[in-house]
Amino acid sequence: MARRASTSSRRTPASRTTKPLHPHYCSVRPSTPRALGPGVSADRASAINSLSNKWVNGTELTYYFFDKPSDGENVTYADGSVRFVRWSGPESQKVAMRQAFTAWADLGLGVRFKEVGSRDQAMIRIGFMSGDGSWSYVGRDILDQASDQRTMNIGWSLANDIDTGIHEIGHTLGFQHEHQNPFAGIVWDEEKVYAALAGPPNNWPRQKTHFNIIRKLDVSSVQGTEWDRDSVMHYPFEAGLIKAPELYQTQPMQPAGGLSARDATYAKQLYPGQGPVNSFPELTLMESRRLTIAPGAQVDLRLLPTRSRAYEIRTLGAADTVIVLFEDVNGELKYRGGDDDSGEDRNAYLALRMSRGHKYVLRIRLYYADHAGETAVLWW
Repeated sequence: MARRASTSSRRTPASRTTKPLHPHYCSVRPSTPRALGPGVSADRASAINSLSNKWVNGTELTYYFFDKPSDGENVTYADGSVRFVRWSGPESQKVAMRQAFTAWADLGLGVRFKEVGSRDQAMIRIGFMSGDGSWSYVGRDILDQASDQRTMNIGWSLANDIDTGIHEIGHTLGFQHEHQNPFAGIVWDEEKVYAALAGPPNNWPRQKTHFNIIRKLDVSSVQGTEWDRDSVMHYPFEAGLIKAPELYQTQPMQPAGGLSARDATYAKQLYPGQGPVNSFPELTLMESRRLTIAPGAQVDLRLLPTRSRAYEIRTLGAADTVIVLFEDVNGELKYRGGDDDSGEDRNAYLALRMSRGHKYVLRIRLYYADHAGETAVLWW
């Protein structure tokens, strides 16, 4: 799809810690809200929405950098001319993004990152298209994008701005903008915000500014109940755009830079580090296992088939769950299938072939249960 490119001059943005007067801002790609039936209670809907775009812990997130001359799109400029703009970028941009992935990986999370050489193998597909801004889809929304399309773009140099890369990866992990946290208590001078973002270097229309700054997130979609003004997911703002807290009427709102202590805490709560596969309990064939976990929690089970044949896996009980099956291939867990029954009047179900002597890991995350302790899983 053709886009109207920015006509402003490009410049290498300063680091977030140098307090730029008019910084570049990233944006998130809007997603289609999950349709929940009229029979879904408010509590159940809140539980589903809080986790709907988060990954099952233990997932390996593969990423790829677009690098072919044909990777790109036609862009219509303000003067009516059309030019092909490539998505690929220099090696320095790739190096910076690898460092950004390392910043998250160094937290010891249960999710892992792996660079791959093929877009067909990648869940995260990164472009470096100048003039298109920096943006990402949020969490599992990236799975809805075609394999020849970007799920993330870095639109300016990261030479002095690695936080942009860390920020975009945060979106891919399922984290939203912290300045949109309803617990922050921020009162905007809205017209000043719209005016500031309408000019260079962002050149945003009102709708985009509202979606990425003014709009308050649903309470169910944020972590914790406190405002983390140093979060890497928080934009910096020049003085005068914020009415309250009053402090920021006369001084800029400037995060410290990098992952904050709360960023690390929340990420490790959602994606805690995991032990080896052999430490997971075994789910015995033809024997149901009760899931004694709280909403939001996850259980990991080993499946050890003794025959090569088609098998079925199903959850039992009135609950909303997401289940994902992985196969242990030379120590690496490869995705084999998954299902999400949240908000539906059915149970999560998989039917697939498994091989004798192979090891499989079934990961189950519970969104919501009508009655605690009355959810189970069975394979046969």
